Amino acid sequence: MRLPSTAHTSRPWRIHEIAGDFHVEDVWALPTPGGPDDLARLVAQFADSSEAVSSPVARLLFAVRWKLGALFGWDKADGGAGARVASVRDRLPADLREGPRGPDLTAVPFTSVYQTHDEWVAESANRTVQVLMHVGWVPDPAAPGGYRGQMTALVKPNGLLGAVYMAGIKPFRYLGVYPALLRSIGRRWRETAPGRAA
Repeated sequence: MRLPSTAHTSRPWRIHEIAGDFHVEDVWALPTPGGPDDLARLVAQFADSSEAVSSPVARLLFAVRWKLGALFGWDKADGGAGARVASVRDRLPADLREGPRGPDLTAVPFTSVYQTHDEWVAESANRTVQVLMHVGWVPDPAAPGGYRGQMTALVKPNGLLGAVYMAGIKPFRYLGVYPALLRSIGRRWRETAPGRAA
């Protein structure tokens, strides 16, 4: 389920301290009910699977995106975090910089920035945009266990090119990527629930 931006901005996340120049693009409630300490399990699920490219439609859209990126040079190494733009990891206060970083993703080019008990942030950048994926663990009285995940995309487009790019991919994200992604996350969460029979 898509949520209003305030579902992210109203919470006392640490990300607000370091990403004030990014804007909230999307916020999604994740179908991952659990207890108060289950964010680490969700982060491990993200890092240990190809959630983002699990459906045929999503795989096709990602394949097209990578082909376009190769054609136009969007994804060259000198366009990424630490090259075209500084990594947000360079902005972290000492306690976050010295704390757990979390795992990098393998299915999509996201590098982990930091992980706390209730937040995990990973970043990606290319010639069009710098993106932060923020996964938080939030109280939800309606969820079994009283908590669930919440995923927010924070973006900083690179000028006019980035703004046009973000506008152009929006319908594909909403129609092809996000629905499949959320279904896959929920299915895997249920399949790997502690105590579930193998």
